[in-house]
Amino acid sequence: MSDNSVLFEVRDNVAHVTLNRPHAGNALDLGMAKELMEASLRCEGDRNIRAVLLSSVAGNFCLGGDVKVFAAQERLQSYLRQITSYLHLAVSRFARLDAPVIAAVQGAAAGGGFSLAISCDLVLAAESATFLMAYSKIGMAPDGGSTYFLPRLVGFKRAMELTLTNRVLSAREACDWGLVTEVVAPEKLLSRAEELAGSLAQGPTGAFGSAKRLLHSGWNQSLETQMELESRAIGEAGGSADGQEGIRAFVEKRKAKFNG
Repeated sequence: MSDNSVLFEVRDNVAHVTLNRPHAGNALDLGMAKELMEASLRCEGDRNIRAVLLSSVAGNFCLGGDVKVFAAQERLQSYLRQITSYLHLAVSRFARLDAPVIAAVQGAAAGGGFSLAISCDLVLAAESATFLMAYSKIGMAPDGGSTYFLPRLVGFKRAMELTLTNRVLSAREACDWGLVTEVVAPEKLLSRAEELAGSLAQGPTGAFGSAKRLLHSGWNQSLETQMELESRAIGEAGGSADGQEGIRAFVEKRKAKFNG
C-alpha cells in the first residue's frame, strides 16, 4: 500500500481518488487535505478524465478531522485554517468539474468526511454506512461546504437538526433524506460505484458539466436569469460534437458515441 494519504489512478477515463489513512479511520490531517486538493487539480487539468470515483480503503469512508493530530498542535487555529483551505479548494474543484463525481461510502462518514461525501454529485452507500455531522461534539463549527450543500439537500430544519444534535443517519435514512443516491450491499459497493462511474465516463461530459452548473446556480437566480443561462447552455451543447452526435444517434435509432 502506498504511503500517500490519497491514492490516484486513472483507468478507462475514470479517476479513482482513494482516501488512504486506514490507521486513523481515513481522517483528515494537513497532508491528506493537501493531497486531496492536488487530486482535484489533476482531475481539473486532464480532459481525458470523464468521471471521478471518490472512495476509501479499510472500514470507514472518513471520520472527519484527525482529532489526535489537532490536539498536538501548538497553533491549532492556524492549522485549522490551513487544512480547511486545502479541503475547500478540493471540494470546490470537484463540484465545478464537468466530469460527474461519485462518492462510494463505507463505514462512517463523519465531520469533514460527511461534508466531502455530500458535496459529490452522486453518493452510493453501503447498507452499513452511517452519516454524522459530528462537529459540535468537539466544539467545532462545520466546514467542508456542509453548510452550503446540507440545507439544499435536506431543507433548513433538518440541516439544523443534524448540525445541532449530531443525529446519526443510517444509509437508508440518508437515502430517504436525499443525501444518498443509492444503497447497496457492502460487498457490492465498489463494483457498483465503478459500474456507475464507467457508464457516466462514456456520456456527454460537457453536457454533464453544464447541467451541474445550472443546478447549482438555480438556487440564487431569478427565473428569467436561470432560463437565459439554460438557453445559452443548450445552444452551446447544440454546437458541440457530442450534442450533434446525440441528435444524429437519436434520429438514426442507434446508441450515441460521445467523446466528452
